Amino acid sequence: MRYRLLGRTGLYVSELCLGTMTFGGQGFWKVMGGLEQGAATALVKQAFDAGVNFIDTANVYSLGESETLTGNAIKSLGLPRDELVVATKATGIMSETAVNARGQSRYHLMNELDASLKRLQLDHIDLYQLHGYDPLTPLEDVLSTLNDMVRSGKVRYIGLCNMAAWQIMKGLGISQRHQLARFESVQAYYTVAGRDLEREVIPLIQDQQLGLMVWSPLAGGLLSGKFSPDGTGPQGSRRANFDFPVIDKPRAFRVVDAMRPIAQRHEVSVARVALAWLLSRPQVSTVIVGAKTPAQLADNLCATLLELSQDELKELDDVSASPPEYPGWMLTMQGQYRANPPVKD
Repeated sequence: MRYRLLGRTGLYVSELCLGTMTFGGQGFWKVMGGLEQGAATALVKQAFDAGVNFIDTANVYSLGESETLTGNAIKSLGLPRDELVVATKATGIMSETAVNARGQSRYHLMNELDASLKRLQLDHIDLYQLHGYDPLTPLEDVLSTLNDMVRSGKVRYIGLCNMAAWQIMKGLGISQRHQLARFESVQAYYTVAGRDLEREVIPLIQDQQLGLMVWSPLAGGLLSGKFSPDGTGPQGSRRANFDFPVIDKPRAFRVVDAMRPIAQRHEVSVARVALAWLLSRPQVSTVIVGAKTPAQLADNLCATLLELSQDELKELDDVSASPPEYPGWMLTMQGQYRANPPVKD
């Protein structure tokens, strides 16, 4: 297991992060995994023993049950707190009857931080993330609340998930102007078959020195190589029951077809090739992997051992390239003006 810096924090996190969306089975979330305590604890131990020091969860996963199972696992295994980086999130609806149990109001975020700490059985959260954008709460108020959490010692760093580039940059500007704790990480969907993030968000990440945490690196299982274009796949699989995240499926299957011979040459799964492609991207801090079984997690963990050749990476880059969009193609043309310095005889 290798470790990478999370943005400019100076904090090292494992290049694979254990995602816990499969822990618990409350309501809708049961289709994600429905794992009970014994299975969840076994996966946490397996990941930690393999060198994973980063765990990501969220209050909304099984309405708190995922955090509870994660906290119980950490405690029962006796994992050293100073060797773990624990991340969670808040924004989503936590109650259908409590009208303020949603969004990013100070009321809701403060309540949810305390609830997450209690469920996780921790005295602080290493990375507390906004689980999306709340258009009804001024970002100044949200960042003021997060800043108070950091100053209280209950939160070490703050991050965000699933925001547009302008929203992220607006938040960074507010933090700089008011001297508040700033976003240090972005958690976003990014795969070899879904490279939209490269248009606006990744250039921002690089410019502002933010960490990038990738979720759903296998596109909900579609890039495992176990699905066919006619929609058939493993019985009981997540993608079969919940067709998410949104993806250009014809392009995705072209990418899968390109990955198959690469996987065969290396004698590995197609999923490992998809993960290895992500791990080759210098802007990626960590890739979040979730699993229902020890075998799935073991295969994902082995992706750290796979090094694709430059020719293989180029082949995957070419087949997965996003179609050009404005202003991207104009920016590329403009960049050529400065690509080579002038020469004077």
